[in-house]
Amino acid sequence: MSRPLLFLDVDGPLNPYAAKPERRPAGYTTIRVPHGDGVGGLLPLSLHRGPLRVWLNPDHGRELLRLGYELCWATTWMAAANRWIAPVVGLPELPFVDFGEALFQERADGVHWKTAPLVEYAEGRPFAWVDDEQSERDASYVATHHPASRGLLHHVDPRIGLREDDFRALADFAVSLGSSPADA
Repeated sequence: MSRPLLFLDVDGPLNPYAAKPERRPAGYTTIRVPHGDGVGGLLPLSLHRGPLRVWLNPDHGRELLRLGYELCWATTWMAAANRWIAPVVGLPELPFVDFGEALFQERADGVHWKTAPLVEYAEGRPFAWVDDEQSERDASYVATHHPASRGLLHHVDPRIGLREDDFRALADFAVSLGSSPADA
């Protein structure tokens, strides 16, 4: 059996961008990404005069790799996540979802612009999606358009990022699918 996918957003889950700007969370390190340096699609970069401040926890990669998933970036950083994020958190180069023309395109039905491309990318495989922007509409879309497989939409608070409870919920979901770290 192939491992389920774990679609991983950067801003929110890995980079708790909504934390108080003067208080870097414990265990995190700061990187500065120069404006326009390969981080395609990031709207906040266009608003910054200087480099983008990103907080990352170097322990997150090890924790994510233990979960029993095939990891995949699902972020506006796309390929740039392999350059800027992966080395700091201890992840290898990962595949990424290229959102193409769907990037930031609002939908009339209120479903997040990432949802349909993620379901399409999964090609019927079970997946978990870690993000800070999903809603009930996204869960309904996944249930309707991905019915043969299971999907977990796991919301992460962008003020605190991934925590022990989040890793436990992801591990429990993988186990419920018959996947475990031993399958990695």
